[in-house]
Amino acid sequence: MARIVLIHATPAAVDPICAAFAEAWPEPDLVNLLDDSLSRDRALTPELTDAIYGRFDALGAYSAAIGADGILFTCSAFGPAIERVARAVPVPVLKPNEAMLAEAVAIGGRIGMLATFEPSIASMAAEFEADAAKAGAKMTLESVFVPGAMAALLAGKRDHHDALVAQAAGALAHCRAIVLAQFSMAPAASRLRERLPDVPVLTSPGSAVAAMRKRIT
Repeated sequence: MARIVLIHATPAAVDPICAAFAEAWPEPDLVNLLDDSLSRDRALTPELTDAIYGRFDALGAYSAAIGADGILFTCSAFGPAIERVARAVPVPVLKPNEAMLAEAVAIGGRIGMLATFEPSIASMAAEFEADAAKAGAKMTLESVFVPGAMAALLAGKRDHHDALVAQAAGALAHCRAIVLAQFSMAPAASRLRERLPDVPVLTSPGSAVAAMRKRIT
C-alpha cells in the first residue's frame, strides 16, 4: 500500500483532497500533516522567508522519515519552497496546482483564476508563466481575489463561501477556462458550472490525485 503524505497550511484543504482520493484512488494510506500557522505567517510577508523555507525543509524530511511514497502539498502560496523539497527528498513531490495548471496550459488563451487566499496569486502566476513558456503555449492569466470567502469558510460557512466564489466568477465569463486556486474551493465548482455552463472549471484536488497516482504506480 502506497503512503501519501498530504501537507496542509489550512484545515480547509483537508476535506477536499481526502474526498478526491476517496473517489478516484482510495487505496493509499493517507497521512495528513497540518500547520495552519503557515498560512497566517505567509499572509504577513510579501516573500517567502528563510524561516518558511526551513519549515518546509523540515516537513519534507519528516515525510520521508515516516515512509512517504509521495508528498502532496495543498497550499498554493509556497511554490519555491515546495520545489526545494522536491529536490531534497527521494520520492515524488507535487505542488498543489501542478497538474491543474498543466490542463489549463493545454487549453491556452485567456485563463481566469479565482483565489480566496491573496498571497497565492503571485506564486501561481509565476508557475503559470513558467509552465506556458516550457510548453511554448500562448496564454494570459487573469486573476480575481474573492474577499471574505476564506474567512467565511474557516467560520464554518461553506455555503456563503461557495456563493461568494460563484458570484466572483462572473467577472471571468469571457475566459476560455477558470481555475480555482485553493484546494478548499473545489466544492464550489458545481455552482460555477451552473452559472457559467460554457466555461470549463478546473479544480486542483482531482487533477492532483490523478497525477500522483500516475507517478506512484
